[in-house]
Amino acid sequence: MIIVTTNEVAGYGIEAVLGEVMGMTVRAANIGANFVAGFRAIGGGEVTEYTKLVYESRNEVMNRMWADAQQRGANAIIGMRFDTGDIGQNFTEICAYGTAVVVRPLADGEAGATTQSIQQAVQSGHRPAAPQQARPGQGQPAPQPSGPAPQPSGPAPQPSGPQPGVHGYSPQVPPPQVGPPQVGQPGQQPPKPGDWR
Repeated sequence: MIIVTTNEVAGYGIEAVLGEVMGMTVRAANIGANFVAGFRAIGGGEVTEYTKLVYESRNEVMNRMWADAQQRGANAIIGMRFDTGDIGQNFTEICAYGTAVVVRPLADGEAGATTQSIQQAVQSGHRPAAPQQARPGQGQPAPQPSGPAPQPSGPAPQPSGPQPGVHGYSPQVPPPQVGPPQVGQPGQQPPKPGDWR
C-alpha cells in the first residue's frame, strides 16, 4: 500500500476516493519506565524508554489505519498525518489518519507520468486513454461553416449493426487495469512493526 503525506501520489491517477481512514491508540508508560525516564531527564539527552513507546505507538496506529484502508478496498492513503494529545497527566493519544484512495500508475503520454509509473503501467497492462480533442469553449473556437450547407439527396443512409444507445448496446471497452497493489491483497497481513520507518 502506498502511504503519502501529500494530497496526490506522483505518477499515479486517483480513480476513486473511499473516505477518511484512521488508527488510534491511547498509551501510558509503565511505572518502571517513568522512574528510569525521570533519572535520565535529570542528566539530559534522549529518554529511550519514551522513544521506544512512541515508535511502538506509531507502528500500531499505522497498522490500524492500513487495515481500515484495506477493508475499504484502497491501494493508497493520501494526506496522511499524525496527531497526538494528552489525556490527563498520564495518558497520550496517538492518531494516524488520511484519505483512502484507489490509484493507478500513469502510462507513457499521460500528464504527470513518471519513469516509475510508466514501468508499473506497462507491467499491469494499462494503456493511456486516447487523447481527447478540446471542445469549443476550452481554448479553441468552434469551427465555423463556410458556404451554403450541403443539401441531402435521396434518403439518408441507415447505419448497419447495433448503435450506441439503441436496444441496450454498449461498446465493449475493458475497464482500466489497476496495477497490482504493493500491499493490501485480501488475506494479506499488515506490515510488521518497524516497517513504516
